[in-house]
Amino acid sequence: MNKLFLTFKPRFYTILTLFLLLAINSKAQDYFIKRSFATAAPLYDNLLKTTEGNFKDYPHALHPDGTLKYLQIDEWTGGFWPGILWYMYEFTKEEKWRKHAEAWTNSLESNQYNTAHHDIGFMMYCSYGNAIRFNPNPKYQDILIQSAKSLLKRYSPTVGSIQSWNKRKSKGNINTWEYPVIMDNMMNLELLFYASKVTGDTIYKHVAIKHAEQTMKNHIRTDNSTYHVVNYDPQTGKVLHQQTLQGFSDNSTWARGQAWGIYGFTSTYRETKDQRFLNTAIALADFFIQHPNLPKDKIPYWDFNVGQAGYKPDWDFNPQQYQPIPRDASAAAITSSALLELSTFVKGEKAKRYKNIALKMLKSLSSEAYLNTDNTNPYFLLKHSTGNLPSNNEVDVPLIYADYYFLEALLRYQRLTAQ
Repeated sequence: MNKLFLTFKPRFYTILTLFLLLAINSKAQDYFIKRSFATAAPLYDNLLKTTEGNFKDYPHALHPDGTLKYLQIDEWTGGFWPGILWYMYEFTKEEKWRKHAEAWTNSLESNQYNTAHHDIGFMMYCSYGNAIRFNPNPKYQDILIQSAKSLLKRYSPTVGSIQSWNKRKSKGNINTWEYPVIMDNMMNLELLFYASKVTGDTIYKHVAIKHAEQTMKNHIRTDNSTYHVVNYDPQTGKVLHQQTLQGFSDNSTWARGQAWGIYGFTSTYRETKDQRFLNTAIALADFFIQHPNLPKDKIPYWDFNVGQAGYKPDWDFNPQQYQPIPRDASAAAITSSALLELSTFVKGEKAKRYKNIALKMLKSLSSEAYLNTDNTNPYFLLKHSTGNLPSNNEVDVPLIYADYYFLEALLRYQRLTAQ
């Protein structure tokens, strides 16, 4: 008996050690997620107090003087604040977050008829799309279906894409964009897929797939970087221009645009199981995470090609004005969330790699460098995002959508590690 015990004793201690290490690692991961949500709670309490009774102004960012910047109901970021409140409820199970989430979600009801731009997916699916997970209210479903109908009104069969913005001038007034489609638009397709699932009407899914196909064809370069804006001739569907509005130059890679692409093609694969879309998501993700200009902490500069030879901006760029080069925490938050989902659609080393890179991003974002643990501002969780640097708008500031996708990524990571 003693001899047998001695034979198994080393193996027993090896297994015990592994269990202990896994337990310690699990607790460390739990701590990193809990710490982020715990940091968020008083900040969002402040934001709720500041916005109490005001369901017309949606918190967006900070002005240069540190005051709260709002956007109105018809602007693209209105759905992120109620979405954040739903994520706070999902993590904490505290009824106060649910109550406020429902109130802010309900404030967007009239927006279901908004046809002014493509962002109704952001506005309504990040709010009502989260709400319906916790409250299967038939009214919520009806609102989402009507929102999808509104989005369809911006689709052209001739172009094969949903028009993002109305006719406008390009950066620097060089061209007129008659039918501009931006990479961000991939994020609105989830709303259309949802509408097809609940109605049984395939028109929504058909439009989403056509849009994704055109984006795949015309927004992605041979090296798997992306154009921000593709302008089409609305009469013929011909590509007229491939440019940028928020990136450094027309041929550069705007970090958040690449992030939108990774996320959008990942979710499109989820809904279609079409291998083309998975291959595209993988290609865009690999470009992002393997880029030599991605910093060691995995939080990208706002554009991968700022100031490099061969990249000429259409705006007056003064390199001394932005030193060091601003980061974009929002791009990292979006990418980390996308990579976590993408890791579930691939196998082996690639799955591990995507999950590990996402974890590195999340740990960086939850560090003192990016997490607002020192009350740099009283309202937002993440620091150091960049909205539109070429217009000198929202540079190195907190942004509501950075917080939204960060919390989403934390919850996705928690679910993955619990499996």
